[in-house]
This record gives sequence, structure tokens and C-alpha cells, in this order.
Amino acid sequence: MAHLEVEPKPARPWWVWLIIVILAILLAALLFNKCNNETTGTSGDTIATDSTEAPIAMTTPDWNSVDFNAATQTDPDISDSDIQTRSNGTYTIYTLGENILFPSAGNDLSESGVKKLEMIAGVISKRFDGATIGVYGSTDSTGPADENKELGKERATSVKDWLTEKGNISTEQVSVQSLGETEPVANNETKSGRQQNRNVSIVVFPKQ
Repeated sequence: MAHLEVEPKPARPWWVWLIIVILAILLAALLFNKCNNETTGTSGDTIATDSTEAPIAMTTPDWNSVDFNAATQTDPDISDSDIQTRSNGTYTIYTLGENILFPSAGNDLSESGVKKLEMIAGVISKRFDGATIGVYGSTDSTGPADENKELGKERATSVKDWLTEKGNISTEQVSVQSLGETEPVANNETKSGRQQNRNVSIVVFPKQ
């Protein structure tokens, strides 16, 4: 009987193994990235997920970036000249003077002030459903800065409470920001300037 010699099967070249390893690494990276995107947004913010709803990004406006000297706007839904409207395209600002909102040195809203807040709340409900809102309290520079800061907070809180209790706006949508005397819109050296600086502004960031 003839003796058959079986030659061993040649081993794969080293570069074939290298390609296999690279492909395995790429596949693992793609799988990891897919799993990670299901629980985080592109900016790293946590998002809510649900099997029946699209993810909703959780974002927070930059309250320190608001420009209270933004361009004045004419709002067709605001017919009251006591309400000053400003906008820069990113947010809308509705400002009411202290003398309009509060009948005295206290923090109780006046009847006429409530009427104006009703108009603003109506616009927010009509055009800015789900918006994030910041209520800013501002004062003139008369008196200690810390007391002005506290006064601004108290008056902004009065407006926030009305918006959430009577204005049909969710509490979760509204926050209070106190500027005190730090962001004057007019010259504090004059009586009229100080009066302009004593105000409450409602800043509306539309839902993205």
C-alpha cells in the first residue's frame, strides 16, 4: 500500500489576524455607542425615555445671559402700554414697573397690576405652552445692596405666586431671579431713572 503524506494546512498570514482584531474592536465600539445613546443626549444631558414616547431633552436656560436692554417689540396681543415687551429671538421679556404692580412699598399686588398680569398670562398660555419662565425682581440703587436683593426677590415671588396660582401656569415652569440693583435699565441718578429700575420682568424661554 502506497504511503500518503498529508501536508499541514498553511497558517493564516499575520495581517489576516490583524484585520480580524480591528473589525472586532470596531464592532464592540459601535455596540457600546448605540447603548450609550439610548440613555444620554448628544450634549451629555440625561433624557427621559419611554417605549411609547420620543426622548425629551432636559435643558435649562442661562438665566444670567438675559439682556434686559434687548430690542423693544410690538406684541399684537399686548394692548396695554404699561407692559413693556422686549425680545432677542431667543426669549421674550414682559416688564412692569413697581408703581404699576404694587400700590405701596409692600409686596401685595394692586388690582390694576393683576389685570396686566392676566394679559401676560393669557399670552403665555396662548403662544408659549410649556415655556420655561423666569421672574426677575429689580430695584434702584437706593439703600443697602443686600436689602435691595431681598426686596427684588420678594416682589418677583409675589408675581410668580400669582402666575402659578391664578395665571394657569405650572409651578414647575416658573423660577424666581432677584437682580436687586445690579441690572439697571436707566440712570439711578435721576428720579425717573430710579422709577424705571424698580420693576419686575417676566422672561419667557419658549419650549424647544
